Amino acid sequence: MFANNLKYLREKHNMDQLDLAIKLGRKSSSSVSEWEKGKYTPKIGVLNDIAEIFNVSITDLMNKDLSLETESRDGLLRIYDKLKPNRQKIVYETAEQQYNEQNNVIELPTNNEVEIHGVVSAGTGEYLLDGKPELVPYDGEVPPHDFALVVNGDSMLPLFEDKQIIFVNKTKDVRSGQIVIADYDQQAYVKKLIKDDNGCRLVSLNKKYDDMPIDDNHEMSIFGVVVL
Repeated sequence: MFANNLKYLREKHNMDQLDLAIKLGRKSSSSVSEWEKGKYTPKIGVLNDIAEIFNVSITDLMNKDLSLETESRDGLLRIYDKLKPNRQKIVYETAEQQYNEQNNVIELPTNNEVEIHGVVSAGTGEYLLDGKPELVPYDGEVPPHDFALVVNGDSMLPLFEDKQIIFVNKTKDVRSGQIVIADYDQQAYVKKLIKDDNGCRLVSLNKKYDDMPIDDNHEMSIFGVVVL
C-alpha cells in the first residue's frame, strides 16, 4: 500500500523521484525508486517527513489507497465544473440535503467479529496461539487475513498502538522493510524485519527499544506479514 501511495502522491504533486529525494535531504533518487518498487519501507522519521510533504496522515499513508479517495473527489469536481449553472445548483442542493440527512442519522454499531489468536508483543515477548481463538467484536472494516492478534506494548508506535487488533497473512516469504510476526527465542513479536549490509534484525519503530539481531545466537522463525 505504501509503495503505491508514494508513487501516486508524488505524481499528483508533479514531482519526479529526484524532486522528492531532495525534499527529504537526499542526493539521489535511488531510495525513492526502491520504496516505490516495494523493496523496503523507509524508517519512521522519513515516513513522517513524507506524510508532512504531502499533507496526509502517516496512518493513511500506510493503510489506505489514497488514489481511490482523491480520484473520486477530483472526478466529481471536474464533472461539476462542466455543468451549466442551473444544473450546478441542483447538484449543490442535493449534496446539501445528503449532508443534512447524514448528520441526523444515528449510526448503529458494527456487528463485525474477529477471531483473536493470541497476543503479540511490541515489547518484551508473548506466547502466540495459546489455546482456542477468542471471538471479539471489532468496530471497523476487516481486511482479508489468515489470523488476527492483539498488540501488547508500545514499541511499534506510531504505527500500532497498545491493545490494537492487527491482521496477519501467513507466509514465510518476507522482504526487508515488512512488518512481521516473528517467533524469536520462543516468544512472539510484531517487528519490522530489516536485511542490509549490517545483517538481519528485528526493529522497533519506537526507538527506545533496541534492535533484536538475527544470528546463530538466537532462534527465529516467521509466522506471517501484517496486513497494512
